[in-house]
Amino acid sequence: MNLSTLSFDIANLQAAYASGVTVRAVIAEAMRRCASDTHHAFIHRLTDAEIEPFLARLDGVDPGSLPLYGVPFAIKDNIDLAHIPTTAGCPEFAYTPGESAFLIQQLVAAGAVPLGKTNLDQFATGLNGTRSPYGACQNAFNPAFVSGGSSSGSAVSVAKGWVSFSLGTDTAGSGRVPASFNNLVGLKPSIGLLSGTGVVPACRSVDTVSIFALTAADAQAVLAVAAAHDEADAFSRKAEAFGVDFSAGPFRFGVPRPQDLNFFGNTAAPELFEASIERLKALGGTPVEVDLTPFLEAARLLYEGPWVAERYVAIKDFIDAQPEAVFPPVRTIIEGGRNKTAADAFAASYRLKALKRVCDAVWKDIDCLLTPTAGTIYRIAEMQADPIRLNSNLGYYTNFMNLLDYSAVAVPAGMLTSGAAAGLPWGVTLGAPAHKDVPLLRLADRFHRAQALSLGATETPLVNTPAIGEVPKSALGAGTVKVAVCGAHLSGLPLNWQLTQRGARLLGAVKSAAEYRFYALAGGPVQRPGMVRVANGEGEGGGAIDMEVWEMPAPHFGSFVDGIPAPLGIGKVKLADGSWVSGFVCEASGAERGTEITELGSWRAWLARQG
Repeated sequence: MNLSTLSFDIANLQAAYASGVTVRAVIAEAMRRCASDTHHAFIHRLTDAEIEPFLARLDGVDPGSLPLYGVPFAIKDNIDLAHIPTTAGCPEFAYTPGESAFLIQQLVAAGAVPLGKTNLDQFATGLNGTRSPYGACQNAFNPAFVSGGSSSGSAVSVAKGWVSFSLGTDTAGSGRVPASFNNLVGLKPSIGLLSGTGVVPACRSVDTVSIFALTAADAQAVLAVAAAHDEADAFSRKAEAFGVDFSAGPFRFGVPRPQDLNFFGNTAAPELFEASIERLKALGGTPVEVDLTPFLEAARLLYEGPWVAERYVAIKDFIDAQPEAVFPPVRTIIEGGRNKTAADAFAASYRLKALKRVCDAVWKDIDCLLTPTAGTIYRIAEMQADPIRLNSNLGYYTNFMNLLDYSAVAVPAGMLTSGAAAGLPWGVTLGAPAHKDVPLLRLADRFHRAQALSLGATETPLVNTPAIGEVPKSALGAGTVKVAVCGAHLSGLPLNWQLTQRGARLLGAVKSAAEYRFYALAGGPVQRPGMVRVANGEGEGGGAIDMEVWEMPAPHFGSFVDGIPAPLGIGKVKLADGSWVSGFVCEASGAERGTEITELGSWRAWLARQG
């Protein structure tokens, strides 16, 4: 196998290992690729001696026994890797940790191999990648343009095909803007899902580690390993069930009103955004116009409000002692938090609470929100000439996500075809409430694969990688119950609201096994049917009954069952394909006063007969 042409997406790596390629050969090739860094992506590349312990622990290990066996990755240099300096983009701040961040420990235990620490906007303050004494990190496609930040080097290292995935951090969009500018998937997980132990914070209460990957499938594989609850991190929270999966459709997605869209003079981006809307429609989505005003007001609180004080608190002792060591635009922002008062903090938190109530209301009408990731992209020279205003433009669509406690995935949406940035990638973001990371990744994967794109800045076609599959065994479960209905709960009938108001989603129409007698029950304010299974499924007189299977969030299942009147209840119903599912059953004594309608095989047919 020619390792120089091997794609480092996880599926291709696993196939290479299964064919007999050794982990030492793959990592040697990865280190060779990283050595060609002319984009200022790395601050520190591991030496042979530093990487040897990670390789030694894989000696003799079955590649199939670890989910990330031999997968090379890069680490933003505000995340600790044991015995390697952490600089946060500031040499004077550097320290050498004795142990790796909790998150890194999970990844290494799963077989992943770190290759180095990556460049960033200093102290993770910026969205452009130019605010570093280690050099402005250059775009993977055109070095004259910004790479996006603050997780600049992390994104470029993946886009160039040097590593399989990388870790960034995201407070205001740092895990999404670089993904957009480098043709990557950028997962900004729900806050607290990934541990912050061993991470130099920016705004501790709204930070999250983020994941850059070539595909959504790779991002999901990394998330499944990384999402481990950390008791030592006060901000860590356990994953909650993501509930009904809207990704396969039909689904409803929000789009900003035309007056809320801003592309900052980029004439090619609007066409790509319109194409993104059409692509989601083709995947089964229905667009719903959303007023972005409260979201944008929340976004302004991140830098105009007291949250900048968190950035000051994070490095207070250092910046007070050595202000000259901090990059000028970064120092301006962080020192702006020095004079914020407790009164400011409380007033802003009250305002954010009120805005969140307004913004959260949109989830009653939509499953996810579609926005551009960044309206435009700038040349490095432009950014350095006007660093504050242009950086602010890049955060227009991203700054509100963490403040409002939402999950988000940035996904490629095509290449700009005109203007100064022609030939550069451009992307969109799918957002949803917290803990919807998995459905977002699945929808992002479908969206990504609906385009003829290559992986990052490599020549490997996306189509050469497998589509996203089930989540590997982890804490990221669905937490839903399937319920089969046969009567008044069917779509469009009087009690269907009892399903839809609980967030249930129709999976499809089915037939029961031909082992049920069907009755129109007597009494009650709403006509209901009853299904009674014939003795052991072997008696005579049974038939197949038309049903629908719905998927309901498990926390709402109890209240649904509690509202079912006798003689009905929930039991196990056998379907025509031989499977069993929870569904409506009827006590035999209750059916005795009803009218048998088994020969009709359908409640709708009975209603039609009644006129």
